[in-house]
Amino acid sequence: MAKLVEGRNTAGYEGPLVVFVIGMTINRWWAIHQWWSMFNAMPRMLKELYQNKDLGFLDVSMSIGKHGPVLIQYWRSYEDLERYARGAQLHLKAWREFNKIAAHSDAVGVYHETYIVDAGKYESIYVNTPQLGLGRVSGVIPAAGPRETSRGRLRDV
Repeated sequence: MAKLVEGRNTAGYEGPLVVFVIGMTINRWWAIHQWWSMFNAMPRMLKELYQNKDLGFLDVSMSIGKHGPVLIQYWRSYEDLERYARGAQLHLKAWREFNKIAAHSDAVGVYHETYIVDAGKYESIYVNTPQLGLGRVSGVIPAAGPRETSRGRLRDV
């Protein structure tokens, strides 16, 4: 289990970032032969990203949603994210495979959302939790003084 950080904290991250949400919908659970390879592609891509910090990937949070796996990724910039999506062999292979499957079956779906966030336009709070999300990217600092409130943690609001 991850080490608990006691007290009220906020992410220490400074600067702009990109939040990329990517998910997979498993529409026909029994059609495992049509979605398993897609499901397995993500761990290989994440391994590649963690091993190559120069790609601009910062971290990921994963969960299983109502329809399948959901990943929240943090990136240094949109340019880094796009460069990876268009140039990484593991990603291109998975994308081509998905398009082949999707042309003939609706057993699996993929979606993503991209948010470009300016510096100071995000805030966070973590109370008695392990380092999670953006706090895991940068580490956490006490949510005290000017960082006591949500508005105080946001700049330029």
